[in-house]
Parts: sequence; structure tokens; C-alpha cells
Amino acid sequence: MLQTVKYLIGSAGPTGFGSKSTADQVTAGCDLRSITAIITGATSGIGAETARVLAKQGARLVLPARNMKAAEDTKARIVSEFPDSQIIVMALDLSSLNSVRSFVREFESLNLPLNLLINNAGKFPHEHAISEDGIEMTFATNYLGHFLLTKLLLRKMIGTVKESGIQGRIVNVSSAIHGWFSGHIIQYLQEISRNKSQYDATRAYALSKLANVLHTKELAQRLKQMEANITVNCIHPGIVRTRLTREREGLLTDIVFFMASKLLKTIPQAAATTCYVATHPRLLNVSGKYFADCNEASPSKFGSSSTEAERLWSASDIMVSRDPKAVFDPLNTT
Repeated sequence: MLQTVKYLIGSAGPTGFGSKSTADQVTAGCDLRSITAIITGATSGIGAETARVLAKQGARLVLPARNMKAAEDTKARIVSEFPDSQIIVMALDLSSLNSVRSFVREFESLNLPLNLLINNAGKFPHEHAISEDGIEMTFATNYLGHFLLTKLLLRKMIGTVKESGIQGRIVNVSSAIHGWFSGHIIQYLQEISRNKSQYDATRAYALSKLANVLHTKELAQRLKQMEANITVNCIHPGIVRTRLTREREGLLTDIVFFMASKLLKTIPQAAATTCYVATHPRLLNVSGKYFADCNEASPSKFGSSSTEAERLWSASDIMVSRDPKAVFDPLNTT
């Protein structure tokens, strides 16, 4: 109850920021002119606001997108506000492992540094679909594409750290809904990748967001073992306030809509935690953590499991492998 009250009034946590803080506020005074960042899902919403704010502080941006026109529109809006912005738009479909590999090859050909990777893109489809790689589409887009993208970009990030001396950062955008998933991760993925009748849109989305949390936990351990000067953290942005179109009639309905609106965030507020974790000096050497409202929080019990994190990583390695003998078979994977 106390946490809900703090959320509603925007009470600041130990960092000095809270649920009502905006992306502009948490990055005030940051100088990002030496930073090159890749931000997925930057064509709208939280991703677009994250891109705008980082560009405002001088970061060079690479915006991968499936919809190139939408990405160019985002670039145009940012440049119109900040004319000196350096923004590169590139093609990427996260649901396709081949597209991820092609994007990384093209990015590496540019010979740019890479200091910051923000895995923000996500979808919440209501209809069941399977990716070209045979994986349920929500999981493929929200998690597996980012898993491979991060894995392939690590060499570039490590090289940038050695050349620049600036600690690299990876930010995985998850959701508090990750705590809604219970059960066997791989078994459920098997079911929804092969059997449409087992598909539940909300549970599939929760699974993908749990995978983001577990990815963060395992990657943090591996980066530490490698002695790579790169941190990885996971965030819950909050639920974004959107236009309510339902017809409203009567006092009771007005009260319900009023109360619901207080639980939601504006887009600048929702982008604040991403921007805070991506840029704030206070997060130097902080890795493997989960943040909400710009403060460290606790993920679900499932999301805190090192065993589940390691198991998911092993399965993910198989799913993205090019070795024909290691191709992911949902019916035979344990």
C-alpha cells in the first residue's frame, strides 16, 4: 500500500527521482557527446522519447527499425528540434535472426564505436504467429532477437571500451508483467511455438518480459567473468498513459477513469527509467539489477533465479545457432 501511495504522489526514492520524473529531468547535465548508442524500437512511444532525450544531450544515435519510414520520421523530428544531432537509420526486423545478423554486419561496416545498447523494442500481439525461425512471434521479437543482437555486438562494445576508457552499458526494457508468468519457460515456449490452441497473448508477453529479466541476470555474470567493463541492467518503464476513447457516462465511470489515469505515466515519465539507467553517473559499475521509477527494485522470484537464467541462456544459444545439429526443436528441447 505504501509503495502505491509513493507511486501516485511521485515520491522520490534514494536516487532523488520517482514515478513522476521525466527523461529530461534525469539526464539534466549529462554530456553524451562521446557516446554512440543503438536504440531499438525508437520509432514511437518510449523509444522515440529516449532517442530524443539522448540526442538532446549530444549522443550519436543509430536507430534500427523494421519500418524505415517511421524511423526517418523520428529522425526528422529530432533533427528539427536539435539540428546538430547525428542520427543513422538502419533496417532491422528483430523477429528475424537473419535480419539481426545482417544489421550487425552493416553496423560493423560503418566502423563506429558502440558505448550504449538499449534493447527497447517490443510488441504485444493478440493473434498467434510464428517467426520465420519457427519461434512464437512475441518471444522472437521481444527477447530472442535482442539476445542475438546483444551477443553479436559485444565484441564491438568491448573494443570501444578498450579504446575510449568509457564503461559500456546495456539496458534491457522489460515490464513488471514479467512476474505474471509461472511454469516451465521452455515447455510453454514449446507449446505455443507448435500449438496455436495453447497460446495466450498476455502469458506469452509475460514470458518474453521474464526472459528479458533473466537475460540481464545471466549476461551480467558472464560479463563479470570476462572482466569486460560493460554493465547490463533491466528496467520496468511503467504503463504509459494513452488516449481513452471509450464513451464515458455517469459519475462512477468518471471516477474509475480518473483513478486509472493516476496509475499511468506520460511518455516522458515512462522513458525516465531507461534514460536514468543508460546515462546517470551513479550507475557506474552497477550491473545485473532491475529498476523501476528510476530506483532499484526487486524482480519476481522467478526472475531472480540464477538456475532459470542459465537454463534460458543455454536454450537461447541453441535457438540462435547456425549449427544444423543445434537447431532449436521445441518438441525435443528440455
